[in-house]
Amino acid sequence: MQEANIHHDEHRDDIGAKLGMWIFIFTELLLFGGLFIVYAVFRNKYSDEFHISAHQLNTYVGTLNTVILLISSMTIAMSITALQRGNRKLSLRLIYVTLLFAFIFLVNKYFEWGHKIHFDLYPGTDFMVSLMHGEVLFFSLYYFMTGLHALHIIVGMVILSIVAFKVQSGKINADRYVFLENGALYWHLVDLIWIFLFPLFYLIT
Repeated sequence: MQEANIHHDEHRDDIGAKLGMWIFIFTELLLFGGLFIVYAVFRNKYSDEFHISAHQLNTYVGTLNTVILLISSMTIAMSITALQRGNRKLSLRLIYVTLLFAFIFLVNKYFEWGHKIHFDLYPGTDFMVSLMHGEVLFFSLYYFMTGLHALHIIVGMVILSIVAFKVQSGKINADRYVFLENGALYWHLVDLIWIFLFPLFYLIT
């Protein structure tokens, strides 16, 4: 009876952890949903300026980063399956691959931002002040929203690094893998947000 109660408590803890993660994801969706609404309002008001500004972005880099994140979502999902089947080493390798893709994404974003900053194409510069109001709004939203997304990437990398350590130590295993599932859920959220950001900024027609 005592053993059954222990398993019941663990099950309740797992449910609570999952529920907490879903609530957190919901609040994040509200945050970015609000930003998407702001973007939609300004895009409707300054459609021509937004269209002109979008041509200053590198669609190739944006597409590459989209592919990178989609693959990383696949690898983190595969890591859960591997752990469930008792293959801890494979699960760990897949988590490391996910972290590698996340790092590559940030490197691409660093060079993309760096190229624009080199030409003073960022808020607060004299060049930005000389642009039309709609163009200024576009790049202000671009830096804020993609910067916020990059911050979420970094947080996700920290979470997955902790997950990898726990998998390595055996604290996350085939019987207890909720932390890995929650980390994967957060990573899927990061990918989902980018899937909306990519067409909004890079594929404006």
